[in-house]
Amino acid sequence: MNLREQWQAQAGQWLAWARAPGHDSFWRHHGEQFGRLLPPPGALTLDIGCGEGRLSRRLASEGHRVIGLDASPSLISAARSADPAIDVIRADAAALPLADACADLAIAFMSLQDVDAMPAAVREAARVLKPGGRLCMAIVHPLNSAGRFESLAPDAPFVVRGSYLDSFSYSDPIERDGLSMIFHSAHRPLQSYFAALEEAGFLIEALREPSIPEAKITRDSSRRWLRVPLFLHLRCLRP
Repeated sequence: MNLREQWQAQAGQWLAWARAPGHDSFWRHHGEQFGRLLPPPGALTLDIGCGEGRLSRRLASEGHRVIGLDASPSLISAARSADPAIDVIRADAAALPLADACADLAIAFMSLQDVDAMPAAVREAARVLKPGGRLCMAIVHPLNSAGRFESLAPDAPFVVRGSYLDSFSYSDPIERDGLSMIFHSAHRPLQSYFAALEEAGFLIEALREPSIPEAKITRDSSRRWLRVPLFLHLRCLRP
């Protein structure tokens, strides 16, 4: 199966995981850190890879006019049910059914590592943005997807045993607090994302490498993530 099919197969598990109060990193710290990168609401905001719609709903509550887009029919249905006032469209990120230069903000929050045709999705984001518009994106940090800690100890070594520079698909099964989820994604080195942004004509305005804030640490084993970034956040300008 490709990444789209794998995420559709995990849609039920993802709904439980994403909507459990305080469970996912989005609720614990990740969404808050990403929000600091976003420009204020404009005419139209696109949520590319909206999933079940949690970010779309937050953006709408903050004054954005939002269109959510996702390839999973199950997740699009869940997003519509959660807030029928938000327009959501089933669509391939690499072929958006939208007019050129229709939006002033495109957001790809934790979706581009799960898109099979990532460079095409970045080109599409550029196409639908007005000149002066911005793409704000968050991905699993490529260092994170390339390696792993050798144990749960706070001072455990972080080891890359394969090649950071090679692209590859991977599946990351996680169980926590009675919920399970398999995250199907593609590891790509930084240069792959930056090449896609360069080819699409984007200029990078801001870059952040969030880890877990110390104030959010609830168990000693999580302290190892104070030393290695979990995510990569970018804000990019379409000239």
